[in-house]
Amino acid sequence: MFISRRNFVTVGAAAALQACAATPDVNKYLSGADPLQRHYGMQQALDGGSLVFGNQTQLLQDGAQAFPAMFQAMQQATDHINLEYFIFEDVAWDGQQLSDLLIDKLSHGIAVNIIYDAYGSKDTPGSLFGELRHAGAKVVEFNPFNPLAALAGHSPNDRDHRKIMVVDGRIGFTGGINLSKDYENPPSAGVPDDGDARRAYWRDTAIQIRGPAVAELQKLYFDTWKKQKGPPVDQANYFPPLARQGVQTVRVIGSSPGDQRPWYFVSLEAAVRGAQQRIWLATGYFVPPHQEREDLGKAGRRGVDVRIVVPSHTDVQAAVYAGRAAYGDLLEDSARIYEVQNAVLHSKLATVDGVWAAIGSSNLDRRSVVFNNEVDAIVIGADTASQVEALLRQDMAMSRQMSLQGWEHRPIGERLDELKARLWQYWM
Repeated sequence: MFISRRNFVTVGAAAALQACAATPDVNKYLSGADPLQRHYGMQQALDGGSLVFGNQTQLLQDGAQAFPAMFQAMQQATDHINLEYFIFEDVAWDGQQLSDLLIDKLSHGIAVNIIYDAYGSKDTPGSLFGELRHAGAKVVEFNPFNPLAALAGHSPNDRDHRKIMVVDGRIGFTGGINLSKDYENPPSAGVPDDGDARRAYWRDTAIQIRGPAVAELQKLYFDTWKKQKGPPVDQANYFPPLARQGVQTVRVIGSSPGDQRPWYFVSLEAAVRGAQQRIWLATGYFVPPHQEREDLGKAGRRGVDVRIVVPSHTDVQAAVYAGRAAYGDLLEDSARIYEVQNAVLHSKLATVDGVWAAIGSSNLDRRSVVFNNEVDAIVIGADTASQVEALLRQDMAMSRQMSLQGWEHRPIGERLDELKARLWQYWM
């Protein structure tokens, strides 16, 4: 049965999962006693990317942790730097601008290749990319605004929402953190009284990977480069031999609108369906398709500890209202919902049974399924899952837990905002 990503929101995740994943190889693990073996077996039975052994992973919980790690990796580059970001701005760390770092590396013969999304980076001055090109960087604008876009073989609404950095083919970064100046705001910024997200503290997460799985990020990068008809890149050792660096098993899942199946959501659904203890997740935009809400609700009804961390403020406030409209059924099914205060939550995290974790760019919304290029790292291992759980506990501590009674008695004005938001939720 063929299930495209665009049909996914119509037929539902359950049909997609049944069509491409609910095989005997998956089902035999659903009642397994050992959570690690159960989730490993279910993920192994899925297509959509290889499970890669022997990786070292480190969570980077916000810009204050991610930017130093990213800048240090680029500063130490000896061969190449590949960047693919929805938002690409001239961010800084420790007094050094990203553009200065990259231009310096180019002057020393280091290859620099950049993919940025035309919509996500629309506020970035074109002169930045001009300077980088002049210095020798190869630059690709993803789906540039063009009235003839349809003739070029893509929809103007399709966006590159990925966040990928690969340095020397040996160290990779992905997750939800853009190369955006928003992440330079300190935790003390909170959320300004006027709700201006650009001046708020952004709680977002990236993951640093060392080991064989870095090659999977690199493959995704060059696949996008090829599809966007990027110029020839400078010669470099883009795929060096990669030795084992740790014990984490990683699957890098790349998704795009033209894919046959929404592999990240199939992987997530398999984990949710197989959960026996807990499902904790965070998402910057919580406007889930009906089937995802159904499966989370079923998990809550069978006694699984379901916790969902969402923003109370964001740069697209209508998405908050659209998500709140869906709280009722989940709260009735014993799910716990937490709205983060004093920060803009932008993380895309999930952990199941203390052994399965996901860190990436995919939100729990239709846009991530239907319109966006996304990248997500699925990690099988207690170490990464425990890091994710610890971070989610911190988020819950700075949140307001929603109650069913409070939700049922919310003001009429909020209900009207929810109704208006739901009319546009397909495009969020």
